[in-house]
Amino acid sequence: MHIKLKNKKIYYLDYSAKCAVGKRGISLRKVEGDKKTPAGKFKFKYILYRKDRVSKIKSKLKKIPIKKNMGWCDDINSKFYNKLIKFPFSMKAEKLYLKKHIYDIILVTNYNTNPIKRNKGSAIFVHLATKNFSPTKGCIAIKLVDMKKIIKKINLRSKLIIL
Repeated sequence: MHIKLKNKKIYYLDYSAKCAVGKRGISLRKVEGDKKTPAGKFKFKYILYRKDRVSKIKSKLKKIPIKKNMGWCDDINSKFYNKLIKFPFSMKAEKLYLKKHIYDIILVTNYNTNPIKRNKGSAIFVHLATKNFSPTKGCIAIKLVDMKKIIKKINLRSKLIIL
């Protein structure tokens, strides 16, 4: 099952749902820090989740609990750029264990992972939206109810198609 994103809505099977995208829209020329969501076709790699906040995730994808020391490197000068890291970490990285609930469930995509190109963008996830669907820094954000429906249906062959 593939998921399509068009005009701030995601579509799969006969279902559609509102989503938030990058503050500066969708772009074919994604650059680190530009607040744009990259256009293209991407696969889902695995799920990161807060075990203390989310119970029973049903998915064919690998599930990894988020620990307090986990982060994602967004430092273009690091050899760990666009990779999962552990704190303490000497370079720039985004924390995954947050007070806010947006990272309670994260669908990790394969955007800029093979090969990783410096400054092409990092940490492009599908994660949970804020109540008012605030724009993201480049990710796609959806409601918890929609996330739970999607993760039940997708597998390693599923694609995220951003138009």
